[in-house]
Amino acid sequence: MAWLARYHQSPATLASYRKEAERLLLWCVLQHGKALSDLTHEDFLVYERFLADPQPAERWVMQVARKAARASPHWRPFAGPLDRSSQRQAMSILNSLFNWLVQAGYLAGNPLALRRRKAVVPARQVSRFLPHEHWAQVRSTIENLPVDTPRQKLTAARLRWLFSLLYLAGLRISELAGSRMGDFHARRSSDGRQRWWLAVHGKGDKPRVIPATDELMAELARYRQAHGLSGQPQEGEERPLLLPLIACPAPAGLPRAMSRSAIHGMVKQVVQLTAQRLRSAGDQHEGAARHIEQASAHWLRHTAGTHQSDGMDLKMVRDNLGHANIATTSIYLHTEDDARHDATSDAHRLGWARS
Repeated sequence: MAWLARYHQSPATLASYRKEAERLLLWCVLQHGKALSDLTHEDFLVYERFLADPQPAERWVMQVARKAARASPHWRPFAGPLDRSSQRQAMSILNSLFNWLVQAGYLAGNPLALRRRKAVVPARQVSRFLPHEHWAQVRSTIENLPVDTPRQKLTAARLRWLFSLLYLAGLRISELAGSRMGDFHARRSSDGRQRWWLAVHGKGDKPRVIPATDELMAELARYRQAHGLSGQPQEGEERPLLLPLIACPAPAGLPRAMSRSAIHGMVKQVVQLTAQRLRSAGDQHEGAARHIEQASAHWLRHTAGTHQSDGMDLKMVRDNLGHANIATTSIYLHTEDDARHDATSDAHRLGWARS
């Protein structure tokens, strides 16, 4: 827990590192019969094979279709076997843990230091963003979702709003899950125009403001009106950016924010539907289908950055995505901020076909 405390400002990193440390501890106690401090190089060879096929499956692998909550008797540490990339990621995280345990004086040495680093074969690298033609296919899937029942209408509205946020604002999934409607705010500039912004806390809890373009604000109004709300959010409004289909109020009486895993699941649902539709149109679309179905919420952030860089200054793209801190004097650069807002609005559009 002392090691994990170093990552408390990065919720996604914390969750990933905790998961890998917990898996190893459970394996040590329940299956291997060794204390963490007694693990050797050979033990980690056994553990790496275990990651590729966690057996017995009834003990280690989820047996339900949807991820169970930790308090559920159906919860297990794994959703399934880990592929080679996930195995390497797990061992890299554990290597970091054991290096820290050595530095903290808990261990005399790191057994993973003897592990042979396998070269990554660059055979077929996947571009982790959607080119314009693939992004158009994803948009088409959302635009043609069924809206025959009230629930279908809300589902379609939520998916359209989710993809609008991920693409137009370039949000990380943790930023989306942690933000509220009241984080949108308007600011009048020296030229008399009112521009909307979205304030988020990014990686490392670093704050930044993202241009909320006219198109994004129109999508927000459309989404809120589908839920019977006013078009513009109110100052200090605590509703989450994504509203549940079925009201499940938090203790304060407001809807609960959706978890990162639930948001990830919605993105995967759309890209898989897109891939299925393309495959049904013929074998010539197999390559596009295979690429699109791999996409995740973070792919959409990369997609946003890639598409923005097609027509915008890279410094503005950097600031939009929060890749670097501009320094404290940036709070005085309202003219530069306004230019970034205008450039984002003009060059980075989504263009839904159905209003």
